[in-house]
Amino acid sequence: MTTSGKRVCFMTGATGILGSEIALSVAGQGYTVFFTYNSSEEKALQILQKIRWVSPESQMIHCDVSKPGDIIAAFTAFRQHFDRLDLLIAAASNFYSTAIPDITEEDWDNLVDTNLKGTFFTMQEAVRIMLKQSTISRIITLTDISANLIWRNFAPYTVAKAGIQHLTKIFAKTCAPGILVNSIAPGTVTINPEIEMDSEAEMIKKIPLKRLGDPLDIIKTITFLLESDYITGQVISVDGGRLLQ
Repeated sequence: MTTSGKRVCFMTGATGILGSEIALSVAGQGYTVFFTYNSSEEKALQILQKIRWVSPESQMIHCDVSKPGDIIAAFTAFRQHFDRLDLLIAAASNFYSTAIPDITEEDWDNLVDTNLKGTFFTMQEAVRIMLKQSTISRIITLTDISANLIWRNFAPYTVAKAGIQHLTKIFAKTCAPGILVNSIAPGTVTINPEIEMDSEAEMIKKIPLKRLGDPLDIIKTITFLLESDYITGQVISVDGGRLLQ
């Protein structure tokens, strides 16, 4: 078990384009990172190798966050390595189009269980550790501005993201003053032409600041929350003004 006194971060969703950049940034800010992966061990190992360049004690574990049993197992392994938890970043997510007439129970469960149920049980396990600590700890959830928009073909996804934002506020009130709980809602940071509804040019037309987001925009917001001791229960939209439309 690591007892070096170095701050420790547990993170889900660290193998995505945005998530991997966040994990590397957090490691660079002095945290040991313990992250979960689901689909690709090879990709996760590549990310772990990069993280270990700056945070040698970092670890990873397989976990399907849609299964609470996997989450419990991941935290059991975490406790074997570390004796503290300073930061949880809950960023695990899946995302695909689901037209309302065609949504199946499998679609609903896949999207809601990964995005919402998985986030809740991850937060719950983290809180069980954090509440026993005498120092301030933090939880940051990654949601989506779609929680406040009407995307007709993404109902299970957007409902789940809205649910995470509400959970963030519930946890913030319940766990104060020792745990600061906030959410970051990115706008469009990357474009996946197989999923996105509009082209990059069409997306930019909807953004007052006239550019897509960059992972650095999200990282700067995370850094801000890590440095603040008087913000909790907030959802911070990092969207270039998209919600103003």
